[in-house]
Amino acid sequence: MLAFHSDAHSLALPPGHRFPQSKYRLLREHFEREPGRLRLQPAPAASEGELALAHTPDYVDAVLLGRLSAAQQREIGFPWSPSMAERSRRSVGASIAAARAALAEGVAANLAGGTHHAYADKGSGYCVFNDVAVAARLMQAEWARSHRSLLRVLVIDLDVHQGNGTAAIFRDDDTVLTFSMHGARNFPFRKEPSDLDVDLPDGCGDADYLAALDAAMAEVWRRCQPGLAFYLAGADPHEGDRLGRLKLSFEGLAERDRRVLDALRERRIPVALSMAGGYGHDLATTVAVQVATLTLAAQSWARWQGAD
Repeated sequence: MLAFHSDAHSLALPPGHRFPQSKYRLLREHFEREPGRLRLQPAPAASEGELALAHTPDYVDAVLLGRLSAAQQREIGFPWSPSMAERSRRSVGASIAAARAALAEGVAANLAGGTHHAYADKGSGYCVFNDVAVAARLMQAEWARSHRSLLRVLVIDLDVHQGNGTAAIFRDDDTVLTFSMHGARNFPFRKEPSDLDVDLPDGCGDADYLAALDAAMAEVWRRCQPGLAFYLAGADPHEGDRLGRLKLSFEGLAERDRRVLDALRERRIPVALSMAGGYGHDLATTVAVQVATLTLAAQSWARWQGAD
């Protein structure tokens, strides 16, 4: 399975910062030591024109040219640097590349991404640009040119935090269905209405989570027949996450991923994965959850090719 990475560009974070940027390198290195599952490729950088499909030109310029105010940088949670801007462009580029690969091969992945708190005109919550929003709009434009038809898109957001930026960007767009299942009392504290939101109580465990997922996915299939899906496979619902407040086990998260990937494959809906959030007390736990997600995705890719 093709998977795109952007961890060569690091953030200049102060000591003790809560964002676990090393997890992206550790994830890539795991699969470099385990050849045969992923075809790892460095991510291209998204162009200014591509970013402008989902973001205002003024905001794109502010990020790329270092014009973010101190308040904007605080809301994002990162200090600006040239490397921060380049990393953000390449994280979007990874989701663009993964979406193109998914349309060709069924399943592909971004080893980062899932930056769903970014709005059209601002970043927030460790999210600079909204990679899924940019990639979705670009795939729709490319599909319209090559196929002379509309590409309907589904966003399945199972990060523990609501995809508020994605919901806001696609609020009036009936060609994209946004589904977010998240902690009711978790960040962001002001939610944006997705097309389908499922709020979960603190402490939600495997059985209740999977029952809610099944009911929500049944509703998704009643509402839409997409030609492309984006799956934000956050590791932060795990019981060992510092910010998650839910109680899913390794087995519960694997079953979550299996159900989503199986449902998409059975309907022949291509899917581009992104890793989204994960803030384990033990960073190795977060990496292990995302390794399991990517392993299941690679198995689904193999079944798409007709070889289990």
